[in-house]
Amino acid sequence: MRKTAYFIEGDGIGPEVWQATRPVLDKALDKAYSGQHSLEWVELLAGEKAYKETGEYLPARTLDTLREAELAIKGPLATPVGGGFRSLNVTLRQVLDLYACIRPVRYFQGIMSPLKRPELVDMVVFRENTEDVYAGIEWAAGSPEAEKVASFLRDEMKADIAPGSGIGIKPISEKGSKRLVRKAIDYALYKKRPSVTLVHKGNIMKYTEGAFRAWGYELAREEYADRTITEDEAGQGKTGLVIKDRIADAMFQQVLLKPDLYSVIATTNLNGDYLSDALAAQVGGLGLAPGVNMSDRLAFFEATHGTVPSYAGKDVVNPGSLILSGAMLLEHAGWEKASDLIHASIEKVVSSKRVTQDLARQIPDAVTVGCKEFGELIGENL
Repeated sequence: MRKTAYFIEGDGIGPEVWQATRPVLDKALDKAYSGQHSLEWVELLAGEKAYKETGEYLPARTLDTLREAELAIKGPLATPVGGGFRSLNVTLRQVLDLYACIRPVRYFQGIMSPLKRPELVDMVVFRENTEDVYAGIEWAAGSPEAEKVASFLRDEMKADIAPGSGIGIKPISEKGSKRLVRKAIDYALYKKRPSVTLVHKGNIMKYTEGAFRAWGYELAREEYADRTITEDEAGQGKTGLVIKDRIADAMFQQVLLKPDLYSVIATTNLNGDYLSDALAAQVGGLGLAPGVNMSDRLAFFEATHGTVPSYAGKDVVNPGSLILSGAMLLEHAGWEKASDLIHASIEKVVSSKRVTQDLARQIPDAVTVGCKEFGELIGENL
């Protein structure tokens, strides 16, 4: 079987990490399936390369193609300075309705970690991707717009707003919350994971974050009553997928002290941004942190780090984030054997202590290699 996968190289270090990634994915497929399955790679333009060739950072042709696509992958994209898009990444997620940002976090043997038992970290974060601060509206302190909103809140809603405040609004909807939690529950059931934890700040923001929590439990009752249970029911000996919740600040402590108690996390946008990066730091950093943004049709895999322009062209960065995102793409396409080969190979290479500089700082007596060589070593150890 041959499937089409669209790719965007990305900006800054993007072309380097992509050039290290693509051969690994092709070789893993060939190794696993002896040519029976393959990917047809088709390039799309976005970011600085697109601007140089078309005069646009995000050409309409790219968006039109992605609207009909099922598989895509990209390197990091820079945000244009001085106007235009608020963020190319945010624009892609909103225009294509990529409402679920999914980031698996696991430990690779050999990396030094601030945790005593990092091997217990095995979580998948489902972060809502189109609401909360990503759809937020802001007005600068002292602007006529901010004063107008503040006056309305003071006069009509009897709110206590300090003079000269900047004002921001973040929307969280029932539809957006439930479809994100649904995707997390479906994943947990398919993968036979033990629990889904709803992470929120509902003790303070009762009608946004608190509503996210309530809608998550409501969805579980309405659509998964025969397959899910609460923490109380689990304590009574009942079996099923446990749906539980934690307040966001407490959750940061929990993933440090008791990571084995958490498996799948479903959360709002800003909480998920913080939590997924913090989890990555526990097991080696963003260099080994994969991710995907999904709609009901398109799975758009991506490196989770930035463009790092100061390192561009120097062959020093870690391509692991994009390689592991590619492994997620292979698994999503139904080719789990090839994905498993990549994970096993990365473990071998890391254990051999021939790694890029970000990992070498965390591994005693490591030998530092470049981006290209690290990718080659992963390919050789498949």
